[in-house]
Amino acid sequence: MRWRAALIGLALFLPACQQAADAAERTVNAPAARRIAQEIPQKGPKKLQVAVFAGGCFWGVEGVFSHVKGVTSAVSGYHGGRAGDGTYAAVSSGKTGHAEAVRVVYDPAQVRYDQLLQIFFSVVADPTTLNRQGPDHGPQYRSALIPLDAEQAAVARAYLAQLKLSGLWARPLVTRIESYRRFIPAEAEHQDFMVRNPQNGY
Repeated sequence: MRWRAALIGLALFLPACQQAADAAERTVNAPAARRIAQEIPQKGPKKLQVAVFAGGCFWGVEGVFSHVKGVTSAVSGYHGGRAGDGTYAAVSSGKTGHAEAVRVVYDPAQVRYDQLLQIFFSVVADPTTLNRQGPDHGPQYRSALIPLDAEQAAVARAYLAQLKLSGLWARPLVTRIESYRRFIPAEAEHQDFMVRNPQNGY
């Protein structure tokens, strides 16, 4: 697919937030879901849907998903901790329970949730590193899927099980499925960071 080639190219520019990576992040050709979406009962006509992903630095996660056809919005933010701790300074301490995350609004008639998962595991996050992506360390950089309903949860569980059997990674997969708690949009300077800062070493 055309989007896969474009996103794999984009992934070469996805180091973590705190510093530029010395080498390009590894990309993986994650498999398409095995008819997962067709096996989950549908609830009628689909309107715009929302998904939340945590995969390291939110600048890169947002940068990837904002280029996917069918995605109407990608917002950087924080998920998992207390509302009062939802600031970059607090979350960067690694002590708030928050992860840097991205809320993705998408049209399921153009891109399905399982396809977003395929993109996530192909070019966004290394699912074998616990509390780390690229040079950034800490629980705020954990890799997590955050389903917003039972359908997304079923798809996420089935796709993770498929990936664990795929043999694409030599190390165990540690990406978690987390219950949705709250999503707090990040400060304005963290939104559309890659677009607004094309000269940044990131």
